[in-house]
Amino acid sequence: MQSEPSAALRHRTVEGPAGRLHLVEQGTGPLVLLVHGFPESWYSWRRQLPALAAAGYRAVAIDVRGYGRSSRPAATDAYRMLDLVEDNVAVVRALGAEDAVVVGHDWGAGIAAVSALLHPGVFRAVGLLSVPYAPPGGPRPTDVFGLVGGPEQEFYVSYFQEPGRAEAEIEPDVRGWLAGFYAALSADTMPAPGEPDPHFVAPGGLLRDRFPAGVLPAWLTEDELDVYAGEFERTGLTGALNRYRSMDRDWEDLAPYRGAPVEQPSLFIGGTLDASTTWMSDAIAAFPATLPGLTASHLLDGCGHWIQQERPEEVNRLLTGWLATLTG
Repeated sequence: MQSEPSAALRHRTVEGPAGRLHLVEQGTGPLVLLVHGFPESWYSWRRQLPALAAAGYRAVAIDVRGYGRSSRPAATDAYRMLDLVEDNVAVVRALGAEDAVVVGHDWGAGIAAVSALLHPGVFRAVGLLSVPYAPPGGPRPTDVFGLVGGPEQEFYVSYFQEPGRAEAEIEPDVRGWLAGFYAALSADTMPAPGEPDPHFVAPGGLLRDRFPAGVLPAWLTEDELDVYAGEFERTGLTGALNRYRSMDRDWEDLAPYRGAPVEQPSLFIGGTLDASTTWMSDAIAAFPATLPGLTASHLLDGCGHWIQQERPEEVNRLLTGWLATLTG
């Protein structure tokens, strides 16, 4: 695809099913919708927007419902997967596009995959970063997560699911908590093998007790941390955490799609040091059945969870190379 000089970032809001959806776009051409995870914002795609624009695409990064400048409904069940998928559809329609390639990271990968599953006519291809696709189905999520870790420690997902509990830990020191969380899952700052796992909470403790202290990962500057912290200091964390609190509702809503593959052309990029890829290695092994349209799968050696920020040049190369193989 012919490259062209990319325009500046453009901020705008569009109307979604639950109110305002904030997005940032750059470039012109086929639409590529970028969906972030927890605890981030559109800003996590800051190094992809110009690269995609320069490659001839209209790159659009959203603030997912509950984050940043997008609306934050009060009801917990307003953060169910079906509603977040409809937000993505609303963005594509508001931008006047017939279809889009959707790319997601972390929770955004799940939102992207289900968007493609439910609306194959709108989302013609799907890129998944860090979290592999696992079809709907299986046991109820809270039952599974309640067993992870055993009696001596609690899995972070269960910790996040209890209303108000994680907020009480995070919101008194948003910036410090985010710095520790980002460092805990980054390749260059994560705890060494054998040290306490930051995905778990000790009885009576806090999640941050196991975070690295006083260090930022190489991909994150103090000014960039300020951007993330400023947004969450303004919005609080409840909207973001409600995604975890909606998982059983998703399990019920998506029961008709139990075991369903995503048929469209797809891409997966993960990090070898990311628990999302190591814990879900069975899901990656199942890609021939669950992602029959998979055209490329990459595990970046020595990379942690924040993949498009830890390895932006490599991710940009893989992403634009994959996009160039798609028609339209």
